[in-house]
Amino acid sequence: MKLPFLFSFFNPDLRRQARENAKAGKSLDLLSDFVFKALLTANDEDSKTALRCLLSACIHRPVESLSIRNSELLPEYLTGKTIRLDIHLVFNDGEQADIEIQVKKTEDDIKVRAMVYAAYLLSSQAKQGKYYKTISRVYQIFFLNFVLFPESDKIPRRYTMREEDEHDELSEVVKVIFYELPKLKRIADKYFSGEITLKDLPADQKWGIYFRYRNDKRMAGLVEELCREDGIMQAERMLKKISRTEEQWARALFREKAAMDYRSEMYASREAGKEEVEAKYKPILEENARAIEENARAIGEKDRVIDEKDRENQELRRKLREAGIE
Repeated sequence: MKLPFLFSFFNPDLRRQARENAKAGKSLDLLSDFVFKALLTANDEDSKTALRCLLSACIHRPVESLSIRNSELLPEYLTGKTIRLDIHLVFNDGEQADIEIQVKKTEDDIKVRAMVYAAYLLSSQAKQGKYYKTISRVYQIFFLNFVLFPESDKIPRRYTMREEDEHDELSEVVKVIFYELPKLKRIADKYFSGEITLKDLPADQKWGIYFRYRNDKRMAGLVEELCREDGIMQAERMLKKISRTEEQWARALFREKAAMDYRSEMYASREAGKEEVEAKYKPILEENARAIEENARAIGEKDRVIDEKDRENQELRRKLREAGIE
């Protein structure tokens, strides 16, 4: 158990709230990364069925068997970056997938991150004496609770490696898939207006709607119908199980509190930092401004003297020419 998590057990207020929430069966937030992982990686038949159905929906292919692997990919050299995946899977005949959930947009480049993760899944299969043609396909799948590609309403967005002009695919060995969950609002609206039914939706969009709107009371009717679908039904049962676990609620409340404390500290630091920076650099800026002004005056005086001497020399040369002296 990680040390930061232990603090939540020693906080009596958090423990009491966790106990009350678990007893009441209050639903955990599916968009939390640790809830997402707990839901889909538990040693429970409902969890295993939900994960298999989710993966099958995302890759548009049947998943007969799968196993969850170590989520930490260690670098091959000392200064390399350690990669921690949310849900690392090996399925069917050695194919691999990583399923990630990202709640908030950060300053980092998630598109590059997806490519790096996929590259790690590929390179982990390259062993000495093994032909490259034996390397199995890998899928990097991201569920995003924000819009990454605002220029399009398409969901999901699927990427492979293709020729720049003629667009022929180089290989099927890598596929990167992004689900931008906010874009599902348009589809949900069509459902409530009667334009579409659940039968009109592909399975992966149904999963996206479930993740996005599970705890949204306005979408209760849609979520209730989704929970009759195979896979989502098991996910819903699993969510209810972990939502009755005091330990999971303690984790959730601790993370929420830690995030709030972090934001408060960052805001306070920025405000204090502004004053500190201003106190440190404003006098320097003012001194530099004075120096620039003084130098400008000095340069102006120097230019005036040079111009005056130049005119004096021109007058002397003119007098010499008049005297016949070159």
